[in-house]
Amino acid sequence: MATKWLIKGPEIVTCTCDFGCPCQFNSLPTKGYCHAAAAIRIDEGHFDGVKLNGLKIAVVLAWPQAIHFGHGQALPIVDERADEKQRNALLQIMSGQASTPGATFFDVFASTYEKVHDPLFKPIHFEADIDARTGRFEVPGVVSGSAAPIRNAVTNEPHRVRINLPKGFEYRTAEIASGSLKASGPIKIDFEGRHCHLAMLNIGPDGPIA
Repeated sequence: MATKWLIKGPEIVTCTCDFGCPCQFNSLPTKGYCHAAAAIRIDEGHFDGVKLNGLKIAVVLAWPQAIHFGHGQALPIVDERADEKQRNALLQIMSGQASTPGATFFDVFASTYEKVHDPLFKPIHFEADIDARTGRFEVPGVVSGSAAPIRNAVTNEPHRVRINLPKGFEYRTAEIASGSLKASGPIKIDFEGRHCHLAMLNIGPDGPIA
């Protein structure tokens, strides 16, 4: 039986694909590969009795082809404020080891990794306004990402789009934005104006909670 855990809080994810991200529609990535990063602020959370409230996590990711083809690499990053029990708890969640097989994006993505870099314990700056499709996250010297509204090509007005995944393993509903990302650690990434989504997570070992 999977360990009892819960994460509630906002998430920002940005990747190299066009707005909307073909992965959300079971299609191949726009550029044939996937480079991405994500960050989560845990407003409410626990892991087998260990409180996780107020902590943040992030990850930098790269796959040479579509995610399900494997050979990916990941760099997990945990809030430096976490104590030893909290660090172990968060790393277990991020590794997918604490999930029911196939039920969460932590587990699904972990099954595609060929290399997981040693975790970093760093300050993680995070802010997000999901309805406004704005936000940013930064781990100084490692990775920084930002979200902004997609703009109408004619009027320049913000263009609002949502994706609804009733049986998704990450979220149920996400706001779609324009993302920029720069990573300079062991996984190097640099792009602007690509896919980004912001979502309010409510997830446990068996997947998103309705």
